[in-house]
Amino acid sequence: MNKIIQPNSPMTIAGHTRAIATLGLPLVGGHVAQFAIGLTDTVMLGWYGVEALAAVTLASTYFFVLFLFGSGFGFAVMPMVAAAAGSGEDRQIRRCTRMGLWLSLGYGVVAMPALIFSRPILDLLGQDPVIAEMAADYLRVAGWGIFPALLVMVLKSYLAALERTQIVLWVTLGAALMNALVNYILIFGNFGAPELGVRGAAIASFSTQVVSFIAIIIYALKVLPEHALLKNFQRPDWEMLREVFRLGIPIGLTTLSEVSLFAASAMMMGWLGTVALAAHGIASSLAGLTFMVHLGLSNASTIRAGNAFGRGDREHMARGAKVVTVMSLLMSVIATVFFLATPELLMSLFMNGDDPQKPEILAVGVGLLAMAALFQLVDGLQAIALGLLRGVQDTTVPMLIGVFSYWGVGITASYVLGFVLGFGGIGVWSGLVLGLGCASVFLMLRFWGRVIGTVGVAKENADPR
Repeated sequence: MNKIIQPNSPMTIAGHTRAIATLGLPLVGGHVAQFAIGLTDTVMLGWYGVEALAAVTLASTYFFVLFLFGSGFGFAVMPMVAAAAGSGEDRQIRRCTRMGLWLSLGYGVVAMPALIFSRPILDLLGQDPVIAEMAADYLRVAGWGIFPALLVMVLKSYLAALERTQIVLWVTLGAALMNALVNYILIFGNFGAPELGVRGAAIASFSTQVVSFIAIIIYALKVLPEHALLKNFQRPDWEMLREVFRLGIPIGLTTLSEVSLFAASAMMMGWLGTVALAAHGIASSLAGLTFMVHLGLSNASTIRAGNAFGRGDREHMARGAKVVTVMSLLMSVIATVFFLATPELLMSLFMNGDDPQKPEILAVGVGLLAMAALFQLVDGLQAIALGLLRGVQDTTVPMLIGVFSYWGVGITASYVLGFVLGFGGIGVWSGLVLGLGCASVFLMLRFWGRVIGTVGVAKENADPR
């Protein structure tokens, strides 16, 4: 029988704020550091040349579409471990983490052909042949990083759910620093190394993923030996594998539908030309950087909601959900001010000052950053809502909401506004705003209007006191 752990007294708003900040800030830092790996590629390749920047923007988008779908299994581990910890079931922690690793490895095998043989797919998507070949060259090397990257996602979720977020931060910071150093050496040929350009960035990304996995698995085995994650790792646990798969597939599809919205926008910007795609790469990198704050808060909400779900504590979950939503809204306001007040300064950080195409890229990018300011609010809200729903292991309906919002509304609106109505890049990004806005409304309604009322009901019915 599950062990129910109830708090002695309701936590105050100030207490929730401190707890979310303590748990969430290292997660935010870890996401920012993880994002910095791709951001470093963007900045350094922007210095190297506009074509290289456009190619890696395309390749990174392609890679992350595949990676984020597979990361659904890693994301599934987080609420499962949090709920198991909340109800005192240590054996469940080990079981779901192991099967998350199994499923991630299996998905990596399935995804590899699409990464190695990406060139025909990029051609079918209507990309410039020169840019497509450079992007494919990047993916032939960096694509192998999907294996360690997915395993790291599972282990980060496992550790974060146990509120060991500091190690997640430090490992990711170390990876970001290593990536920056290897990029600097191999892209430009510094310290006597060959100048490899795009391929050098790919080698740096792959090496970083491998080192990150080695560091985090050593930590997990040494600090938490009671879970013995790799002992008899080869033995299947079919019941738990099905459970992680059941939870992970909808999460993966939700994540895929969201990232596909941004991937489709990158493809559409590619149709508008190299300058438009380069401007999109910079603007989306800046918007993505601020989104890491919301993603860290979303992960914190998943962990805390999952823990409350394991205890059947509805009041604790509801108050914490309100606090984390307000925190996300405040961060949206701050990001919006920066995007609207200093767009040219922010864009210039990503470009060589002598690049003859800089004025054109700035002209496009400033408008895109204005649109990014518009979707800060809705992007943060939909991330928080997804985090809360995952905490209570509600993933199927959010998946349907995501598919409708991101694909049905977002991608359709991007194409119609950008090309049918002729608004170009601004139209494409307006579709992003509409898709994210639709998701934020329906996901929040799902949590507050339907799900929160069911938390603890089974426990109350079983215990009429």
